[in-house]
Amino acid sequence: MLASSVTATPTALTWRLLPAALVSASAVLLFGVQVPVAGYGVLVFGLLLAWFIDRPLFRDLLLIASGLGIISTISLEANIDYPNMVLFGVVLSAAVAVPFLIQRYVYRERVIRFPWKGTWPWTKAQWWYLAVVVVAAVVLLPFYFIGSGSYQNWPAVHEPDAVARLFVGVNAVGIWDELFFICTVFTLLCRHFPVWLANLLQATIFVSFLWELGYQSWGPLLTIPFALVQGAIFRMTRSLSYVVTVHLLFDLVVFIVIVAAHNPDWFSG
Repeated sequence: MLASSVTATPTALTWRLLPAALVSASAVLLFGVQVPVAGYGVLVFGLLLAWFIDRPLFRDLLLIASGLGIISTISLEANIDYPNMVLFGVVLSAAVAVPFLIQRYVYRERVIRFPWKGTWPWTKAQWWYLAVVVVAAVVLLPFYFIGSGSYQNWPAVHEPDAVARLFVGVNAVGIWDELFFICTVFTLLCRHFPVWLANLLQATIFVSFLWELGYQSWGPLLTIPFALVQGAIFRMTRSLSYVVTVHLLFDLVVFIVIVAAHNPDWFSG
């Protein structure tokens, strides 16, 4: 077995990259092209390779795989019926909780953390970036959702109750994205690879999830940069509250655009 330590300076071009890439690629198959048998096969093969190549990497990839396996038990297509929202909440919560609890109480490690405060107070650059996010979202998202027709991947909401459920669902998933893809997947991968490479690997999983959720057509041209920037910002700020704020501002515009697309008369002069 080729041994390594998570405390060593991570390098990119090693055999360890192969199993990590396979685990990330399994998300493309599970959530992107939605071929579960192939996805599970690639996931298990990646874990087996990690077992023989690098046991510390295997342990962390197993945590990521456990989360992916839990998520894959449900359809990620947007459905805001009450029973499905409860199911979504339970499954996605388990996908975060299981890796966290295994690492904390089985591995006896404290790598997965949710640093809500991070660097505080926020700098002027951080406040300006929030404004940039809002402007970019307002400019790009209507063009994407309406121009590509991707807003139809979300349910048509007309009644106040349905609008409220869509709002809760969009924002809850946005918060969960940061807990799983950034605080869990990205953090674990950073133990073994340079930050830029760990970010690419987590973005592959992140964007695959978002594809099944509804960001299809040319949506990856938006979601890939978004996933990469979120990882980079978290690495710089160590602040969950900041990346969540960025995400929720973006998702607020997502929500408004989806509602407006389904109800154009609401926003007509």
